[in-house]
Amino acid sequence: MIVSRRVQAVLLAAVLLVATAGAKPVIVGGTVASTAEAPWAIALNNTQSAASGGRYCGAALVAPNKIVTAAHCMDEAVSTYYAVQGRADLADDSVGRVSGISKVWIHPGYNTKDNRYDVAVLTLARPFTGVPVLPLETRARADRAGAVPTVYGWGDTQETGPDETLQKAAVPDLGDKTCLANKSYVSNGYAAATNVCAGYLAGGIDACQGDSGGPLVLNGRLLGLVSWGQGCAQPGKPGVYAEVAGVARALLQQVR
Repeated sequence: MIVSRRVQAVLLAAVLLVATAGAKPVIVGGTVASTAEAPWAIALNNTQSAASGGRYCGAALVAPNKIVTAAHCMDEAVSTYYAVQGRADLADDSVGRVSGISKVWIHPGYNTKDNRYDVAVLTLARPFTGVPVLPLETRARADRAGAVPTVYGWGDTQETGPDETLQKAAVPDLGDKTCLANKSYVSNGYAAATNVCAGYLAGGIDACQGDSGGPLVLNGRLLGLVSWGQGCAQPGKPGVYAEVAGVARALLQQVR
């Protein structure tokens, strides 16, 4: 079953639990990451989240007042979202910085049928000044088989790590051919121009619900954003990420 990778909101839980039955949550098989190594990793929380710490999606800080996330994460009222920076453990509200969201831009090519162009730019009501930002990857050739980017996110880990704590996992880029060879991936919208296919064919390590919109980083640049998958960490079913290079020009217009 193809599922997006955000956390269910309280008001939608009854419906979405049916839609995501059998899927496993969030970064499975990863390791704990620090906010010092990934200061640009943002927890995009929501007041309607079913998670105790408000966890809903992930994002990346690309300018002091701009974060990039998955378009499919933006299914609640703008006023219910808030961004958290510098807080590895979402239960520890004694650290980190928090900002509301003042504006949302969703890529005009995005639609829920195929999840292509699954990208959104959010403007922070309170800029995170003095925090290192993550540059956008603008080269399409960066998405190549053999590269090994790292995905970051918070959430349930199927007992492979602490819950709602920043995790990271290296997920090899398998190249577009791998996902294009999977008929169900193609029928659900996978396209070489808009997606990155990354993970392990043996399964065991992957992003999942709660990681949506989180950064996939390669060589210090934002290569992609967690988008969707067929289950999570399942053999032969790698993760699908929204590719940044193909939409970089549009994103830069929003970030500047």
